[in-house]
Amino acid sequence: MRSAAVLGTLLSGVALAALLACGRREPVRLGFVGGLSGKASDLGVAGRNGVQLAVEQQNARGGIHGHAIELVAKDDAQDPATANRVVADLLAQNVELIIGPMTSSMAMAVVPQVNLSGTILLSPIVTTTDLAGKDDNFLRVISSTAVYSAKSAHYQYERFGIRTVAVIYDSNNRSYTESWLNGFRTTFEGLGGRIVLVKAFSSSKETVFRPMARELVAVRADAVLIITNAVDSASICQQLRSLEPGQRIVMAEWASTERFLELAGPASEGVVVTQFVNRSSASPRYRDFVQAYQARFSQAPGFAGMAAYDAALVAIEAFQARKGGERLKGVILARQSFQGVQQVIKLDRYGDADRSVFLTIVKDGRYVTLDD
Repeated sequence: MRSAAVLGTLLSGVALAALLACGRREPVRLGFVGGLSGKASDLGVAGRNGVQLAVEQQNARGGIHGHAIELVAKDDAQDPATANRVVADLLAQNVELIIGPMTSSMAMAVVPQVNLSGTILLSPIVTTTDLAGKDDNFLRVISSTAVYSAKSAHYQYERFGIRTVAVIYDSNNRSYTESWLNGFRTTFEGLGGRIVLVKAFSSSKETVFRPMARELVAVRADAVLIITNAVDSASICQQLRSLEPGQRIVMAEWASTERFLELAGPASEGVVVTQFVNRSSASPRYRDFVQAYQARFSQAPGFAGMAAYDAALVAIEAFQARKGGERLKGVILARQSFQGVQQVIKLDRYGDADRSVFLTIVKDGRYVTLDD
């Protein structure tokens, strides 16, 4: 009797476990790849956080047709070999959509591998022109550097009266930095300006910026253009200000994070930099996003956090809209328009987006929008 009761209890437990297992739905896996360590980690961490916030909010609303979204985040360490390894791991897990990478050099490294799969790479902030206008598995919620560098060049020439520019850029992220420089040069020289010096460097822990800063100041250009990450940009600004306190400084959007402001300190004052976010926006959608992000992560989202959140919104909408065995790429390109935090994101047939950029200036340790 006793053994029969025990057996009955065991069988009941097994049956209950089986029933629960049958009721459990497989999660929808969403990948993320970005630099979560190293000099570019401010972009990677903000990007991961933006995606995580969108996932948590969607899961609170019931996930994707009752399936919870599971975020699988990987650190590419801003290293091509590492990036390919973590992407291969995500592909092995049958992840259909990966948000990232967060720099152009990492995108260039992993796109060939992704193109051999059925997985989509949806980048929040990769802007290299090398990936524009291609029918591949790389999509993005952002325009190419040709758009942003041109706007910056127009502003420097027409609004600030800049006629000569000296440039310093990081060759480690060449696909981005050189495409940005080429776009700026084409527009600036077309307006009548001159690039009087170009200094390339390979970013590392051993990089010393003092000698390069002396060369940049020595040519007495109206402005110095910096195209590198936030950490290096802060160091370069400090060196330039110590040599020539009144030097005008312009930066590409790569450096326009809160980390730059923190590291550069007073040397950041007056720096003009492009941004993917209108920090002066009073729209309820933007304010709600900033409030939610700060409450969740105790820091400001910056442009990387917001762009990654937008990319996650596109991914979630595609998963929800898909019918049967449709490929996510086809779903995304067919829909074309997606509502982002600050603007409608419109994708062309190649998956390149049309996104506004804003010029900002650093005042009192904050980014202040120059135009709306």
